[in-house]
Amino acid sequence: MELLDAAVWFVVSLLACVGGGFNAVRYGLRARHLQDTPTSKVRSAAQGYVELSGVLQPSEKALFGPLTQEPCVWWRYRIERESTNGKKDVWRLEEEGCSEGWLRLADDTGECLIDPRGAQVFPATHQQWEGDRRHPLRKASPGLLSKLVNHYRYTEWRLHAGEDLYAIGEFRTEIPAREPFDGEQARRAVMHEWEEDVAGLLQRFDTNGDGRLDAQERERIHQAAGAEAERRHRKAARQPDWHRLFKPGENRPFILSSQGKEGTISELRGSAMTGVLFCAGGASGLVWLANQFL
Repeated sequence: MELLDAAVWFVVSLLACVGGGFNAVRYGLRARHLQDTPTSKVRSAAQGYVELSGVLQPSEKALFGPLTQEPCVWWRYRIERESTNGKKDVWRLEEEGCSEGWLRLADDTGECLIDPRGAQVFPATHQQWEGDRRHPLRKASPGLLSKLVNHYRYTEWRLHAGEDLYAIGEFRTEIPAREPFDGEQARRAVMHEWEEDVAGLLQRFDTNGDGRLDAQERERIHQAAGAEAERRHRKAARQPDWHRLFKPGENRPFILSSQGKEGTISELRGSAMTGVLFCAGGASGLVWLANQFL
């Protein structure tokens, strides 16, 4: 074996061994972590790292998969193009993206808003197909040459309203009734808002009709703004508590899955087993190279 070929195989085997071992440990620990974590209810969940299970609710703004235009509440997509790399054809990434709109999970005790950014998502819906244009919903390029030259693969993952959702991440509850009230700051905020509409201020507070606001009229504005700030605070305090789930710190897993807890654990164990196989293959390659040169 040539020295250059041996060096290439050494690097490939080493990367497979180290990377596979890392993924085997990483996904294996995640599967064990999920298995050992009990499921909480939204209303009674402790503040911190928790596991929830519920049903996905429709999003406030209509959302559609970018490649299929199927209605959903979350999507991720990938577009790849086939190209020749030496002696074989390979798929090269052309475009990818992921939605970032918040999700709503509901169980029999309440609702929780979920910020999906940074989550590892396991959707039950996964579609993959091929075509001859970069964006499958656009009009096809005419001619046989386009079909021969361009060959794309499309993949889209989606979560849908009505699906069961398993989620584990950092949980926080905001309680409007406990929010502190700074009357002076709130009054200034209302004043700033009102001053954006000078004509409206004159219509409401220019009692003598001279087209300007004198000191007495401004004092009435200040009093009205203070009363409005207190009214808004009382209204906000009557709002129900709202819960949210987001990416935790401390390198803890943040997972969303419509495959259920057991299905998610199975996926993670499968990824861990793949890592084991890569690690074993890389280690075998290193042993074989050592036997060749030692």
